[in-house]
Amino acid sequence: MARAQKTGNIAFPLIMTVLWGVGAYFAFAAVQGDYGVFRRIQVSAEKQALIEERARLQAEVSRLENLTRRLSDRYLDLDLLDERARDVLGYVRADEIVIQ
Repeated sequence: MARAQKTGNIAFPLIMTVLWGVGAYFAFAAVQGDYGVFRRIQVSAEKQALIEERARLQAEVSRLENLTRRLSDRYLDLDLLDERARDVLGYVRADEIVIQ
């Protein structure tokens, strides 16, 4: 009988150590694993950055669409055409004074 009691005394701490180790592993995985809390925070931050970049790109696309529409054959903005010709080609009217 004394022998059975010694085996029980050794088994309980061993089982508790294994259970504690398994619990610690799952707790660590829940916090820092591939689907853990830290990864979720990182993904949320990346999502917010991508949303902001998308908004910036949509604004730039709208601006470029507006400029393209204003230079199209159906809607020709003469002021914009004059501005672009002066800027790109260096055109100046005869009655203008250029200061550099």
